[in-house]
Amino acid sequence: MTAQEFVEDSAGASDAKSSDGRWIIYGANGYTGELISREAVLRGLKPILAGRNTSQIKALAKELACEARIFTIENQTATLIALEDVVAVLNCAGPFAHTAGRLMQACLASHVHYLDITGEIDVFELAQSLDDKAKRARSVLCPGVGFDVVPTDCLAASLRDALPDATHLALAFATRSRSSVGTAKTQVESMGIGGRIRKDGKIITVPFSYRTREIDLGEGLRQTVCIPWGDVSTAFHTTGIPNIEVFVSGPEALAKQLQQADKWSWVLRNRVVQWLLKKQVARGPRGPTQTERECNPTFVWGEVTNAVHERKVARIRVANGYAVTVHASLAILARLLRDRELAGYFTPAKLMGSQFVESLPGSSPIRIEAS
Repeated sequence: MTAQEFVEDSAGASDAKSSDGRWIIYGANGYTGELISREAVLRGLKPILAGRNTSQIKALAKELACEARIFTIENQTATLIALEDVVAVLNCAGPFAHTAGRLMQACLASHVHYLDITGEIDVFELAQSLDDKAKRARSVLCPGVGFDVVPTDCLAASLRDALPDATHLALAFATRSRSSVGTAKTQVESMGIGGRIRKDGKIITVPFSYRTREIDLGEGLRQTVCIPWGDVSTAFHTTGIPNIEVFVSGPEALAKQLQQADKWSWVLRNRVVQWLLKKQVARGPRGPTQTERECNPTFVWGEVTNAVHERKVARIRVANGYAVTVHASLAILARLLRDRELAGYFTPAKLMGSQFVESLPGSSPIRIEAS
């Protein structure tokens, strides 16, 4: 029996899974997975550390006095066995295009909540398409429980409340922090796909550099460029606003680099080229140091307009993106461990409320102004 067939057979079960609140961090040996694991232990929690790398997982589990489970999600039987006695899984193993689908299906089959830290559009769309199955399985599917989705999703929800008839939403963020290896590998994969926006309720493909804007994210006007980020999916499911674009601030060279990515996208889709680029990324640092994280906060901006050109703008300053991910993911996990009756697909703001981001360490209040 495949995992898909197992889901179909078991999703309508009447009794909720019985468990003592045990939960798994899958990909605990990755840069962000390790940050979350260490913070969880500091809080007195005992996550089960899991992944495919036996030596790294066991070494980290020994250091943190946690249980270790070694399995690959390609092995359906091993995955289902690993989930038998847990309530939730926090997937930190990216790129999530290769891990989220299998692990979601296993979680539904096992009546387990699924969280991850992705920013990938297709993962969110997959989770939303599984909403009915998740409800029957009494499982929550909530991908994107970190940066940038948590701040932008909360900002989008707040702006929708401020202008309920909004037809257009733009979101942007700026950070000087370096990316982790896992994030960089995901960016490499996206280079061969192209840009994406939501137009009239549909996700469409556009050139990477098809639109740039000068935006004041809180530090004066900065050049931004449109990117295919997860909010193209999540903000729509949170707000219902049919037209959505997402921007990132960067040096002027960024737009030119994206233009080159458009020009050479047929090359960048090649598997060998992808492998070589990911290998090069893996040679670099795992991610920003603690000092870099502490010294590099993130600025987030949002704008809504309606059919009569009313406009509202929102801004918030949050901690470094990796710190946001650590604190937000553990807060959302705690909510699921407390409230066992939740089920279905959720975006972060729909699960936690539009003010959730303000409760995270290092966050300012959301400021909304008309203009």
